[in-house]
Amino acid sequence: MNPDCARWSRRDALAGLAALGLLPALPTLAAPRLGRAEAFSWDTLKQQAMALSERPFVPLRRVEAAAAVDYDALNAIRYRDSAALWPDRPGQSVRLFPLGKYAREPIAIHVVEGGRARALSYSPDLYDMPENSPARALTAEKGGFAGFRVMNPGDVGDWLAFQGASYFRTAGPLHQYGLSARGLAIDTGLSTPEEFPVFRAFWLEPGQDAFTVYALLDGPRVAGAYRFVNRVIENEMVQEVTLSIRLRADVERLGFAPMTSMYWYGETEPGPRRDWRPEIHDSDGLLIANGGGERLWRPLLNPPRTALNAFVDKNPRGFGLMQRDRNYDNYEDDGVFYHKRPSLWAEPIGDWGEGTVDLVEIPTRGETDDNIAAFWQPKAPARAGMRYDLAYRLRWLGGEPDASPLARVVGTYRGLGGRPGHPAQEDIIKLVVDFEGEALKNRAREDVTAQVATNGKVLMQVAYPVAERPNRWRLMIDVEARSGSATDLRGGLVCCGAQLTETWLYQLPVIGNG
Repeated sequence: MNPDCARWSRRDALAGLAALGLLPALPTLAAPRLGRAEAFSWDTLKQQAMALSERPFVPLRRVEAAAAVDYDALNAIRYRDSAALWPDRPGQSVRLFPLGKYAREPIAIHVVEGGRARALSYSPDLYDMPENSPARALTAEKGGFAGFRVMNPGDVGDWLAFQGASYFRTAGPLHQYGLSARGLAIDTGLSTPEEFPVFRAFWLEPGQDAFTVYALLDGPRVAGAYRFVNRVIENEMVQEVTLSIRLRADVERLGFAPMTSMYWYGETEPGPRRDWRPEIHDSDGLLIANGGGERLWRPLLNPPRTALNAFVDKNPRGFGLMQRDRNYDNYEDDGVFYHKRPSLWAEPIGDWGEGTVDLVEIPTRGETDDNIAAFWQPKAPARAGMRYDLAYRLRWLGGEPDASPLARVVGTYRGLGGRPGHPAQEDIIKLVVDFEGEALKNRAREDVTAQVATNGKVLMQVAYPVAERPNRWRLMIDVEARSGSATDLRGGLVCCGAQLTETWLYQLPVIGNG
């Protein structure tokens, strides 16, 4: 994400993911026409991708007439029930997104059955739309598909959608869309423009217990093949992702398993709220289970300027952008339900070696900007001709990725320093961190020690059990921030040399002449 120009509106990039219209469907339309059957396999797709990487990049065709199909026009279009793919497979029925203002490049979509693939042909007759809809100008010759969605059993809403560049997302177990994932991140958070490679073709294959999506990625500096094996397992959506990519040119910052979210404001920000709702965010923290066995929690921020934090690791166990606060009263939003937004957890499969989990935070003034990104960046420079073959698991959750024995961070609050009841110290920052979990239950105050480290100056630190909360403890810190650079803090609670809590991380923005 370019700090100057690459903040993007989720309404813009993912407008087609809205429910498409309220008009009745015509009952007697055939499904999309299918092209000639051709042999298809994962191995042949990888071969196709490698061959593509050796040729110059050719952008997708742009349909300028689609610019007239704005958000309202898209909402008045409905994919006809009779045109659905695999309507007799509950949870695997597919509907196709039309082109629109925010997705003007047609992508190829194929169906795969029995090792044979056939391309789908676009027709405006697949959609029910008003007579005056600008989408009627998108004829079979001029139009095309922007993406697809996989419907819930009963066809009430969808649980998986791919649309726009290499973006995809699921509604999670609480059935509410929020953050998104991407196939690849290139130069996210740099001062130079970010590159957005696209999934230019998809192959869709239903199965007995999984719905598989194959995709061909293409961009100015990369080409590659992706396989997503998608399942709904108990209370989470799981995607097994396998990729094989090759770089056409050097990349300064190459990000794998990237995820993109929105954080406007939350409990951490002091001062008056910017909206009538108490908090507005799709995610409230970055969780990392590093290769050394440490569990890190970093609350998200809406910084005054673009910030990059890189957490050095080797073979991480997992990382993700989480929405931990599930209390409706903390949002008071009965329209888009922020308390139901899914968390996304990435688990590497195999040896990922050395690198960093990168967190990019970009300033935003509203809730339609996806201003947060997290991804894995290998340590070795990404040079032209390099090939990467990786696998990982994405878990879309309503809770935590595992039952850790450590107490977790449940709140981070910031204000002016000093003792309650005494004049506030304007030049001192107070940070209050609440931990909760069985590891803290019935602990004596004298047995628990706070450990805090910072590149600023700690003036006071204390830990104590919260009244009437047997499993909750509070860590309170007064810190003098650095001038001219960011102030980093880390803290946690220990007993008898053993860690009781996650490691809490925080960053105070640059003050003074930074």
